Amino acid sequence: MGVNYQPVLWNRNKKIYDKWIVISILIYLLCFIGVTIITNNETSVETLIIRAFGTLAIALLHIILAIGPLARLNSRFLPLLYNRRHLGVSMFLAAMVHGGFSIFQFHSLGNVNPIYAIFTSNMDYGSLTNFPFQVLGFFALVILFLMAATSHDFWLKNLSPKTWKRLHMMIYLAYGLIILHVFLGALQQQPSIGSIVIMSLGFITIATLHLATGIKETKADKIKTQHIENGWEYVCDIDEIPEDRAKIFIVDKERIAVFKYDNKLSAISNVCKHQGGPLGEGKIVDGCVTCPWHGYQYLPHNGQSPPPFTEKIATYRLKNDNNKIYVLPEALAEGTEVEPITF
Repeated sequence: MGVNYQPVLWNRNKKIYDKWIVISILIYLLCFIGVTIITNNETSVETLIIRAFGTLAIALLHIILAIGPLARLNSRFLPLLYNRRHLGVSMFLAAMVHGGFSIFQFHSLGNVNPIYAIFTSNMDYGSLTNFPFQVLGFFALVILFLMAATSHDFWLKNLSPKTWKRLHMMIYLAYGLIILHVFLGALQQQPSIGSIVIMSLGFITIATLHLATGIKETKADKIKTQHIENGWEYVCDIDEIPEDRAKIFIVDKERIAVFKYDNKLSAISNVCKHQGGPLGEGKIVDGCVTCPWHGYQYLPHNGQSPPPFTEKIATYRLKNDNNKIYVLPEALAEGTEVEPITF
């Protein structure tokens, strides 16, 4: 979290993260160039750059799309999630080099504007086998540019978290465009069974991870409360909640997180104000509920971020009856203080 927006704010973890991004990219490019020179030394420099950075961008995109579900399935992958946007910007830069050199090589030597030429050099839009696949790559690059340009929290705050999230969910549209771009390009230019197999395996992997995460989410949503008289609903026994952790329940169609800490219990909304992260999958750190996605914090008894931060989430009333915990389903106004129940 940051009170003020700064162009760059790198802590030690970010520096390590970025260092490994750069090292991995350099290793990949060197290996790709080396293998290409050995196996096909007649490849031109432009073609080598186009292929090297194109495959790099695709590899990074698959890693980015895998990090989210992996972090939901296993908390050991959470460190990769914290600075995923750095990886996303790196992926866009690789895609931009690929797209830039492609436009230069194939469309910049004529009398027509290169961007206009992308759309008009092949007008066979009604054909599947001869569809102008470069158009798909162009639109994917535009989406990646919009995401990279708005990756800073300044844009998240000013666009609003919902709008920002919707914009960045377009990564899946870009992914679909890129898959079609690669498949159609491989079929039309140099049919390669290897590239088709690799892309297919990548798609299957991403789809499987997201499906597994969805199944896990569905199971969590089935953990519902039981209606009790006078409006209170039973959620669980005290012993079912780990210390400094929470259990997540569906109450009145909303996910809430019941946290146990310092012999106390508090209930808050499960949705982080930053990017909608699952607060109930986080833990209490320094007396604050800490979101597992990006570290945003909230005081458990009032749902307020500690000063000077201003984010607020809804809170809920709890009661303890012989170590059985009950919740009142009606959410209180965001930031409303509720006396924790003790045990």
